[in-house]
Order: sequence, then C-alpha cells, then structure tokens
Amino acid sequence: MESLEHQLSLLWRRARSNSHRIARQVHPDMESSAYGLLVLLQRCGAMRLTDLAAEIGVGKPSVSRQVVMLEKLGLVRREADPADGRAQAISLTDEGTRRLAAVQQARKGHFRELLAHWPQDDITQLAQLLDKLNRSYSVAAASAGQPPAGRGPEGG
Repeated sequence: MESLEHQLSLLWRRARSNSHRIARQVHPDMESSAYGLLVLLQRCGAMRLTDLAAEIGVGKPSVSRQVVMLEKLGLVRREADPADGRAQAISLTDEGTRRLAAVQQARKGHFRELLAHWPQDDITQLAQLLDKLNRSYSVAAASAGQPPAGRGPEGG
C-alpha cells in the first residue's frame, strides 16, 4: 500500500502540472481548473450552471466565476435555456470547440509517444485498472453522500 500511495501521489502531482500546461495551450489566460468545464461541455453539450457545478462537485460561485472567465476568453457562451427561458444554458463556442479539440489531439499524441514502447496488453490493463480505481472512488463518494466528480479535466 505504501508503494501504491507513493505512485498515485506522484501521478496526481504530474497530472496537476499537466493540467496547468494544457489549460494554457487552450488559451494563455485560462485557469487550469476551467479545462474540466470545457471537457464536460464538450461531452454533454449545453448545461445549466447548477448542473455543471453538481456534475464536477464544486460550488456554484466557483463555477460561475470560471464561466465568466471562459466567456471573456470567447470559449463558452450563455443562451436562454430552451426548456426554461428564465435559465441560461452554457455551451462551447466554435472557437472553444476548435481549441479544445486541438489540445486534446496533441495530448493524445503525447500519450502515444510516452507509451510507444509499452506492450498493448500493458496499456489495456492499465486502462482497466484505472477505470476500476475511478469506479471505487465514485462508489465511496456516493456512500459518503458526496457528488461524483467524475468528468473532470482528466477526461479530455
């Protein structure tokens, strides 16, 4: 367990560092925590602010601040929610979609290079084990009454 804890801590530190770099590739003024919002909007389409906040397990004020910043950068837009004219739906702009896709393509290329010497079976097994670990986190969060933070920045 000690070795596992050490390796996961190292991986998470590297992931945080990569998140900062990736966010800057989308836009030089973007905060790293906003990358996950873009990925979520890419996967799910337009969403209300409350739904965004609930999905990533962060408070509405924090998400609202990030959405305002992303709007100013031209990466997201707000429109009247067709289901409820009083609410607003947040979605990616064409520019946001284009920039996010370009960064994701570069990120996949980086992973391919990093793992090029690995046997395909090892890559498959790693993906399966990480999926199992992530599902364990989701189950633990649900049993503790916490919202699942399952579509964050690492999903892109």
